[in-house]
Amino acid sequence: MAPDPTPVRVGITGHINLTPATERLIADALRVELRRISDRPVRGITCLAAGADQIFARTILATGGTYEVILPARDYRATVIRPESRAAFDELLGRAAQIIHTGHRSSGTAAYVAANRELLRRVQRLVAVWDGEPGCHAASTDRTIEWARQRGIPTTILWPVGARRMPTGH
Repeated sequence: MAPDPTPVRVGITGHINLTPATERLIADALRVELRRISDRPVRGITCLAAGADQIFARTILATGGTYEVILPARDYRATVIRPESRAAFDELLGRAAQIIHTGHRSSGTAAYVAANRELLRRVQRLVAVWDGEPGCHAASTDRTIEWARQRGIPTTILWPVGARRMPTGH
């Protein structure tokens, strides 16, 4: 029997304000985890936020996979993505196999919750870049992990030794 050519659908959730050294640690950990999950390229699902989501998208591409992007709101790029990061965001968005819109006009917690729930609806597995600290809103990483577990979605938490978040405000 031939191997199943259907890629495993893997979603990402995680922190945005990672130190540069942590970004490298996360990229390495993601490569290892994606190889562990499947011996073939995966189909990633991401909201393409700064930090974990964009590292995930780059890692998916580097390992021969593809990804879908769920945009939380129409104004997401203009209001959430920092001006100095928009070129990288645009490049990754342009490489997406599919772009899904939640229907929200404005970015904010409601739009992020909708995007996270849509992400979970589309995945077979979830990878979370999480330091174990509780979040401060309904769309935080810990809430997405909780929703995934409630739905029976296998979830892997990655927080390599030495990983750090940047202080708030950076």
